[in-house]
Amino acid sequence: MSTKLWGGRFDMPTNKLVESYNATIMLEQRLCPFDIQGSIAHATMLGRQGIITQDEANAIIGGLRQVNKEIEEGQFVFDTVDEDIHMAIERRMTEIIGPVGGKLHTGRSRNDQTTVDSKMHMRSTIREIQQDIVHLQKVIISKAENNINAIMPGYTHLQTGQPILLSHWIMAYYWMLRRDWTRFADLYQRMGECPLGSAALAGTTFPIDRDFTAKELGFDKPTENSIDSVSDRDHMVEFTAAAAMCFMHLTRLSEELVLFSSQDFKFIELSDDFCTGSSIMPQKKNPDVAEKMRGKGGRMYGNLMAMLTIMKGIPLAYNTDMSEDKEQVYDSMDTLQTSLKIMAPMLEKMVILSDNTRSAAARGFSNATDMADYLVRKGIPFREAHHIVGSAVNYCIKHRKMLEELTLNEFHTFDDKIENDIYESISLEG
Repeated sequence: MSTKLWGGRFDMPTNKLVESYNATIMLEQRLCPFDIQGSIAHATMLGRQGIITQDEANAIIGGLRQVNKEIEEGQFVFDTVDEDIHMAIERRMTEIIGPVGGKLHTGRSRNDQTTVDSKMHMRSTIREIQQDIVHLQKVIISKAENNINAIMPGYTHLQTGQPILLSHWIMAYYWMLRRDWTRFADLYQRMGECPLGSAALAGTTFPIDRDFTAKELGFDKPTENSIDSVSDRDHMVEFTAAAAMCFMHLTRLSEELVLFSSQDFKFIELSDDFCTGSSIMPQKKNPDVAEKMRGKGGRMYGNLMAMLTIMKGIPLAYNTDMSEDKEQVYDSMDTLQTSLKIMAPMLEKMVILSDNTRSAAARGFSNATDMADYLVRKGIPFREAHHIVGSAVNYCIKHRKMLEELTLNEFHTFDDKIENDIYESISLEG
């Protein structure tokens, strides 16, 4: 005879291997406060609607609060026998208040219960991530303002392109993060519909009040289609997509921190507490934190692919495949939040070596485009100006000079419209 809450149909207990294989309880414990919040709202609604008595509703709510206290104080025992946290919380609540606890599941299924818990938890996590993004953006702004006069080379193809302000470079990441913030905001808004009340897939015959529970749990309104509601994991897929894209931006920044802290660039100095040393080379100061963050991009992309693959081709409505939605999503949540929290102080304590960045900007003919623009202002078509400057650069390379080191007579060998004001136009400050 099965001891499961759903065991009436079965003659045999669940195989222990199967029990362990199916269980998600050890993974999803972070959902506990949301599951209890959802159950309290559901019990309150059942009492308001007269589906259960008010005394029964009060007893269930009291039992749930006692369970919540046990979880917060670390006294709650999580066991794979319960399969998931929904079953575990209901079982313990029923132990506390007696058989009336079994009335909590009236008009509800684990299918809509797990989805509402997941959405509530994700909406809470999104708000935390958005705060972390804003904090990192503030660090970026501060770093830009405090180095507003620093000049550095701007690159395309990792070749020197044009001289830029370092503040302009680092603020590029501010705007990447701004897009990330809005992507999470869009997802938060799309998750504003409450699936609770959809039951297993076809709703319930009890006169429940879905508008009440939706508002109680912070949603805008109930979902419209019960079949879609219990089989929807779009939010899990979309979260891993938004997280992967945000992390892609962090990997780009990490790569530049690795490059710019190397001896060949030496544009920045990372703080010792965000670096490690070598076990054999005593002089080494390795940007391991940035490298580690760069490497974690692979698992973030893998989490997205895992979610897409899990959901591929699943027939309506709920299937147990969908219980595999949590591990990679939680990993994306934890990895992104931790990385954002680490990146902020790493940037904050980073020292800009502005003399080195300026010297680098003076090399590689970064002012060549400015010379072309100068010629255009003298009435020369851009394509012709481009050719003239290219010839001047070729001359400089052969004579080991920079453009700004050419004499006016040398400039005239390329075009006689060039005048003394050329030097101001092609200066780095200019």
